[in-house]
Amino acid sequence: VQEEKIFAGKVLRLHVCTMEGAEWLEEVPEDTTVEKLKERCLKHCVPGSLEDPKTVTHHKLIHATSEKVLTDTKTVLEENIQDRDVLLLIKKRAPTLLPKMADVVAEEKRKQEQKAPDKDAILKATANLPARSVDRTVSHHNMRDFQTELRKILVSLIEVAQKLLALNPDAVELFKKANAMLDEDEEDRVDEIALRQLTEMGFPESRAVKALRLNHMSVTQAMEWLIEHADDPSVDAPLPGQAPAEAPAEGAASCAEAAAGPSSEEGGEEAKDELTEIFKKIRRKREFRPDPRAVIALMEMGFDEKEVVDALRVNNNQQNAACEWLLGDRKPSPEDLDKGIDTNSPLFQAILENPVVQLGLTNPKTLLAFEDMLENPLNSTQWMNDPETGPVMLQISRIFQTLNRT
Repeated sequence: VQEEKIFAGKVLRLHVCTMEGAEWLEEVPEDTTVEKLKERCLKHCVPGSLEDPKTVTHHKLIHATSEKVLTDTKTVLEENIQDRDVLLLIKKRAPTLLPKMADVVAEEKRKQEQKAPDKDAILKATANLPARSVDRTVSHHNMRDFQTELRKILVSLIEVAQKLLALNPDAVELFKKANAMLDEDEEDRVDEIALRQLTEMGFPESRAVKALRLNHMSVTQAMEWLIEHADDPSVDAPLPGQAPAEAPAEGAASCAEAAAGPSSEEGGEEAKDELTEIFKKIRRKREFRPDPRAVIALMEMGFDEKEVVDALRVNNNQQNAACEWLLGDRKPSPEDLDKGIDTNSPLFQAILENPVVQLGLTNPKTLLAFEDMLENPLNSTQWMNDPETGPVMLQISRIFQTLNRT
């Protein structure tokens, strides 16, 4: 008996798999090196592969259970491989080649070509172009062209609506209705959902109402205001300029009485004069209310209260726009806001010829909507969504957009 057979190690049966799906059993002594095992496996699955000595080094054996890569110089026993273990024969990935210097230079050059030009490059490229003066304020005003023109249109349409309603034989009744609608002052209307959210947080209802009015019905901003002023002794004081609830009702009653008297007892001219007074009182009820927080913020910058109110009125209560107006050329001026559109212009004629607008001008609610939007442009969305005034505003917008494109 040969000596190596007497002292031969234990024979292990190993299950070998390849990535291509081949499977077989290899029986090897436990003192066999991993490299020798790998050679046997390659002879089995890749015939003629051992002619290239690099084939062995380009493959590796992995223990399936432990996911460990077996070391070529170690034996099966040293790698703690047991009988019936599963091994994977896998070809190693080719190492990533380092890029050539020429390729690196070409890539850098490509990136530089795609890079946006800097200021100096732009000035150099545009040096021979004719200079044009582009004023950012002009482009800003162009964006607001519709709002500016809409205000002029409203001023002129209010005059037309007043004349049409004054000629109506039921003018007194119409304006009794108008005054009743006007008594439902928007300052008394609060978003019920927003109010409920604040009261459910534990804030008193009166304070929540005040906070919502100061913050344009924004729940988040109102909550911040309530937290900031929780210990303020004047937190429950009424808002500045807020008239008692009885005042509008008394004014409405006096308007209705004034309108009723002359229309029933005196001539048409006196009735028209009385209706004109009603129009003036309606407009006073709808006078512009500046945002108190914006007024305080702008006055803290050193501006006078009157000019701050003018700035907010011109810029629809937008604090940032009002600040730019105060620091700029202050155009349009507050006086420009009361100027109407040219009544002979194609735009105004097209608006007056529209049947929907004509019908809307005979409705006192349309007049109230025009007055409200004139003094409080932020309320435009409310009137655009109103079933009576919305169609009129939609037609005005469409006519303006159509003529503006031609």
